[in-house]
Amino acid sequence: MRKGAAALSRGLTARHIRFIALGSAIGTGLFYGSSEAISQAGPSVLFAYLIGGAVVFVVLRALGEMAVADPVPGSFGEYASRHLGRLPGFITGWTYTFEMIIVCIADVTALAVYMGFWFPDVPRWTWVLATLFVIAAVNLLSVKVFGELEFWFSVIKVVAIIAMIVGGIAVLVFGFTAGGGHTEPAVSNIWSNGGMFPNGIEGFLLSFAVVMFAFGGTEIIGVTAGEAEDPEKTIPRAVNTVPVRVLLFYVLTLGVIMSITPWQQISGEGSPFVEIFQSLGLTSAAAVLNVVVITAALSAINSDIFGAGRMLFGMAERGQAPAIMGRVSRNGVPWMTVVIMTVALLVGVVLNYVVPEDVFTIIASIATFATVWVWLMIMLSHYRARRRMSAEQAAALKFPVPLWPYAQIVAIAFLVFVFVLLAFSADTRVALVVGAVWLALLSLGYWLGIGRRTGGRDSDERVVSEAGAS
Repeated sequence: MRKGAAALSRGLTARHIRFIALGSAIGTGLFYGSSEAISQAGPSVLFAYLIGGAVVFVVLRALGEMAVADPVPGSFGEYASRHLGRLPGFITGWTYTFEMIIVCIADVTALAVYMGFWFPDVPRWTWVLATLFVIAAVNLLSVKVFGELEFWFSVIKVVAIIAMIVGGIAVLVFGFTAGGGHTEPAVSNIWSNGGMFPNGIEGFLLSFAVVMFAFGGTEIIGVTAGEAEDPEKTIPRAVNTVPVRVLLFYVLTLGVIMSITPWQQISGEGSPFVEIFQSLGLTSAAAVLNVVVITAALSAINSDIFGAGRMLFGMAERGQAPAIMGRVSRNGVPWMTVVIMTVALLVGVVLNYVVPEDVFTIIASIATFATVWVWLMIMLSHYRARRRMSAEQAAALKFPVPLWPYAQIVAIAFLVFVFVLLAFSADTRVALVVGAVWLALLSLGYWLGIGRRTGGRDSDERVVSEAGAS
């Protein structure tokens, strides 16, 4: 850290970290994007979420190992700089920030769609604009306020999903139907409408673009390490809950949804959670669930701005972002990054004004590219770090990854495979184009800025700003 530099406040407790991790996995990707995944894969989407969840668990265990060993601001951006080189670290940090901006635009877009449940005639962009100002204000307060808000947002989401599962099971057990030609709810609806793979293997594979988007943001666990009161305990507990979250909040929830309503009747015009109860004539339940999905979107937006801000703070300390990004308020909050994120998100307002119908699919695919890139860099950083360790160093790790190195190699191969999948659909192909341009611009920016300033030298040691290094 630079001499005299202000530090982030370590105000996040074990309870905060656990629920921030929980909330990051329960957001727009589940409440809204799942309808797109269902339309592509049908019931086989359940297998896609299981596979995707397993890979994300491997990624988070790798990140957790590094974060427990060295909890620093900027987290995986720092690890990439140290183990892969300054250019990969620079690209990783800025791509994560880009990911958070894109995901946040998707989240505010979904929130605007949810508001259409009550106010169908109000333009979406007005809701997007209002949301940005509220969330920006929250993020300028102390990190404890952020942690508390995320805690209660996550509690609401978890309780609602559990209630939805219980309510859905009750519908299946007691055979409730709304009439009007609706298919009778039954578990057999999962496999009796074209089988588990109604759109073939192709539909199953293409769904991974949306499925992986749903898990985007879970890497915020590593970012919170810089402000955790006890990273050695809080990070492992948060990471190890991932398998339970995948089974309960994705597989079981979507299984209940497709049992109540056949997969082909689920549209993408709103949240499938709300649509299910609306189709059954339970309007009051649909209204309550709409409040929940709005809460989920607010929670995700809140986390997105937090994660991007902390990443930029860490990059500023390494001289990879403007120095102003490293300034913090009296509450220990990097205030300039919050302001810049808010301004950048005004793009979401414009997109929702210009292309309101297509914006979510476009944004989600671009976010998938950025998310998978960041995960790939995490895995490569960890793989390189582990390969350099002696047997004694590896044995001394407090939170070692399981199944080393086989699970890591499989996860890296799978992430590369997701990039290939993006090229096979016209809707997601734009993500590769945008991603390639983004990486090219970052590389050019690096060599014109940092690379020229350091004479092209690279280092695997921790990088600090030349201007303020001790």
